[in-house]
Amino acid sequence: MKLNAYHLLRVVRFGWKNLYLHKLRSLLTVLGIVFGVASVIAMLAIGEGASFEAREKIKQLGSNNIIIRAIKLAGEPTSQQETRLGVYGLNPEDFRRIKTIPTVEKLVPCRETDQDIWYYEKNVSGRVVGTVPDYAAVMNLNIVNGRFFNEFELEGGKPLAVIGASVKKTLFLAENPVGKFVKVKSSYFRVIGVTGEKSVSGAGSQFAAEDINFDIYIPMSTERSIFGEYEIAKGSGNLFDRERNLVKFHRFVARVSEMDKIVDTSTIINGILNTTHKKADYEILVPLQLLQQAEHTTRIFNIVLGSIAAISLLVGGIGIMNIMLATVTERTREIGIRRALGARRRDIINQFLSESVILSALGGLMGVFLGVAVPSLVTRFAGMATIVSVWSILVAFSISVGVGILFGIYPARKAAMLDPIQALRYE
Repeated sequence: MKLNAYHLLRVVRFGWKNLYLHKLRSLLTVLGIVFGVASVIAMLAIGEGASFEAREKIKQLGSNNIIIRAIKLAGEPTSQQETRLGVYGLNPEDFRRIKTIPTVEKLVPCRETDQDIWYYEKNVSGRVVGTVPDYAAVMNLNIVNGRFFNEFELEGGKPLAVIGASVKKTLFLAENPVGKFVKVKSSYFRVIGVTGEKSVSGAGSQFAAEDINFDIYIPMSTERSIFGEYEIAKGSGNLFDRERNLVKFHRFVARVSEMDKIVDTSTIINGILNTTHKKADYEILVPLQLLQQAEHTTRIFNIVLGSIAAISLLVGGIGIMNIMLATVTERTREIGIRRALGARRRDIINQFLSESVILSALGGLMGVFLGVAVPSLVTRFAGMATIVSVWSILVAFSISVGVGILFGIYPARKAAMLDPIQALRYE
């Protein structure tokens, strides 16, 4: 065993010495492997980072939640000076029926309106969300300062507000907002809490680019008394055309007791709403299904990226084979001398195969360093999340070594099969 280890060490040292004699050629040869390994690691890191962000955004909606949201359908165009009255969205009857579903653990209603939020002379455009105390738990809101309002404050219609992270940054900067007052329209709200920052959601047509960091949460009873139940918006006609819509609720969030019952529960909810709504003025979003779709997309994405990067490794392997075949031709006389001095065919194979593996392993190591560095640069300059996993490094490096063995076998066998007499006569 000691003899075998010593012999292997001699073969590796001899192979390294031969490669070192042609430093530039060896470097150019391994570039294909370097970029192949680097592209495998970097592309998988970028893909994993994008996938992680998508999964986190979906999880923020709650993996056990079903979100039912009102949709305002487009009205008929008009050029007359009139105010159109309409009704759309979710209503108390919908709330009562959905709440009776056995698998629905909690159901929270929401009313939403876009408003300017003021703190002295500073203001920010945000969304006022009128809701109930259970909303914080169901939507996984992280209260980093202060607290959420309670049932007593909901019933009393207290003018309280919990503000989002971006509202706090814009209006208060480094100042503690808890206990201060913000103004919405002509009403003042005392800030009792601040939510932690969350990523912008990109899930679902109605949730695309929805930044909840600009939300402020107030008791629903307070929201109704201040803003009423009507929305007034500019219509599709001339300047004086207005739409006035009665909206009881803009959104329900249902938390399901067991994850394996989420899809069935969403089907039941859809059936209930179909019977109570004459038009499709609602949509149902199931974050769990979006999460499963994101994971499926991630697997496909990784396969595609891995295949593209594997092509680079294949090209690198062909480059190694090409240079090793050229080396065999250059060293034909040397091979004849070694065979004449008693070297076996196995010794010749080991010699050339070791050089091929050294080239691929060296290229693999250089590729690993480059592949780890590139995602860091992408994160720093492009602002994209990247995740370099240990398994991607191991797989990429193992493939590079495998490429060296695979593409080094043929040149090594060709060298070993040379006739010693003809090799000695080769000039």
